[in-house]
Amino acid sequence: MSGHSKWATIKHAKGIADAKRGQKFTKLIKEITVAAKQGGTDPNSNAALRTAILKAKAENMPKDNIDRAIKKATGEGGAATYMELTYEGYAPGGVAIIIDTLTDNKNRTAADVRSTLTKLGGSLGSTGCVSYMFQTKGIITYDAEKYSEDQIFEAALENGAEDVVTNDGVIEVTTQPSDFATVLEAMQAAGFEQDSADIQKIADQTVTLDNEKANKVLKIVDRLEELEDVQQVSTNLDLPDDFVQEE
Repeated sequence: MSGHSKWATIKHAKGIADAKRGQKFTKLIKEITVAAKQGGTDPNSNAALRTAILKAKAENMPKDNIDRAIKKATGEGGAATYMELTYEGYAPGGVAIIIDTLTDNKNRTAADVRSTLTKLGGSLGSTGCVSYMFQTKGIITYDAEKYSEDQIFEAALENGAEDVVTNDGVIEVTTQPSDFATVLEAMQAAGFEQDSADIQKIADQTVTLDNEKANKVLKIVDRLEELEDVQQVSTNLDLPDDFVQEE
């Protein structure tokens, strides 16, 4: 998982630099609304909603925003009907890429995803062309300057986490998706404040590119994440040790 940890470090730092919190909130609100609509508005009996709420809280989303998102699922505010669609393809350098979306217009979403990929040197593939390379995992990160790996390791493993690694100042806790909410809540109860918490697709094997090509892949990821319907972008890119991010 060390390659992913390095990728997460870059993305986390870039997310702060670009001040994309509002964009992140929009995507989380949509996820909360869909989860509540599909499984009911009680997070105690709706695991997907409970997880979505925890992810929103991990991003410091105000409670009022969360409550409004849940109310949308009951029809207040004229909630749209969203479809979950996943696109698979390739970025420059043969990097595998998966784009998870929530959309009320699949034709618009497909056109936007295809256009973004092809304009920047990528291509869409057929369903299943790269998804077999990935596993879905819960990922919770902590600041290594704030906590020691031993502290996090002991608490996380005791509460059902799979693994704990440290890389580039980030302690990364990995869980099964079904254990994500339980582990995150237990860590919070133990007094550990996470930097980020999400359920992500993690590649079994990664591809390392030179600085130029790696930046091209990051540019595609950025542009895709800016699309209204895109919830998450996953790749099997591993950044080189001497990676320098272009402005």
